[in-house]
Amino acid sequence: MTIGITGSIGSGKSYISAILREKFGIPVYDCDKEAKRLTASNEEIRQKLISLVGPEVFDAETLNKQLLADYLFADVENASQVNAIIHPVVLEDFKKWQKEQRDKSMVGLESAILFESGFNEAADYVLFVDAPEEVRLRRAMLRDTASEAQIRSRMGMQQPELHRHQADFIIVNDTPDDTKLQEQLAAALRKIENN
Repeated sequence: MTIGITGSIGSGKSYISAILREKFGIPVYDCDKEAKRLTASNEEIRQKLISLVGPEVFDAETLNKQLLADYLFADVENASQVNAIIHPVVLEDFKKWQKEQRDKSMVGLESAILFESGFNEAADYVLFVDAPEEVRLRRAMLRDTASEAQIRSRMGMQQPELHRHQADFIIVNDTPDDTKLQEQLAAALRKIENN
């Protein structure tokens, strides 16, 4: 059973994933983290990015993250071209990882762009992590040491809240109360297990 975990920037997806891992024993595949790893190490991605962005996207063996980010956020079409290179490799890597977890009855798949990437097709259920915009903005600014304008720009590029209605469960993460979060997760997991 695969649970997709998504939500807007600063909603606390990674925090929810950590609770699922630590309190419920559910391993979670972090698409963002793994995409970064694969972008830096996968030869197919490397060659396609060089063809798309130019050879300066890699400095020797190291990905020029700033150049790639500038390219990505410059235009929506740029982002979709890069995503078309990276997402299929990430999905394949997830499926391989998922097979390695066969002793687990449930796994998580965390992605800010779960629906936009098509990763929702790999999920049996979707948890949407939600928080008020001002809370999300403050969290993201602190986490990324970024300006409000930078975070608002990223929020405009990624809009998972448009898919909120497609989620099976909404997890409200508006306070630092772990008990409340664990209760919401436990209730969602009970419903999943009962299905």
